[in-house]
Amino acid sequence: MMHDLINDAIVNIKNHERIGKSQCIVRPTSKLLIDILKIFQKEGYIGEFELMEDKRGGQIKVKLVKKINDCGVIKPRFSVKHNEFPKWEKRYLPARDFGTLVVTTPKGVMSHKEAKKNGIGGRLLAYIY
Repeated sequence: MMHDLINDAIVNIKNHERIGKSQCIVRPTSKLLIDILKIFQKEGYIGEFELMEDKRGGQIKVKLVKKINDCGVIKPRFSVKHNEFPKWEKRYLPARDFGTLVVTTPKGVMSHKEAKKNGIGGRLLAYIY
């Protein structure tokens, strides 16, 4: 029984990456999960992904490119101001300018680098490096 769709999907991707698979199937889908996967793709951690419709909430086929060292969901979803990102980078990422925090902001889901550039804060969702 699944409780946190985002966490289950990210753990599934991480496990498939660790055992050397070239793709994985994530189900069920959500708009937030698709936005997070778009950021992972834009940062180069995953390849193409494809949304496939079925009668049970849909599924996503994700192509893995073997670049993920670790990833996870940040719980609880901490609020962060635009000038507090370095503190959270130290906490969740292994080194400066290495990895990405995924943030939901009033302007949509984006990486912490984009949020810093735009000068907006939000809530932390996930990390990847």
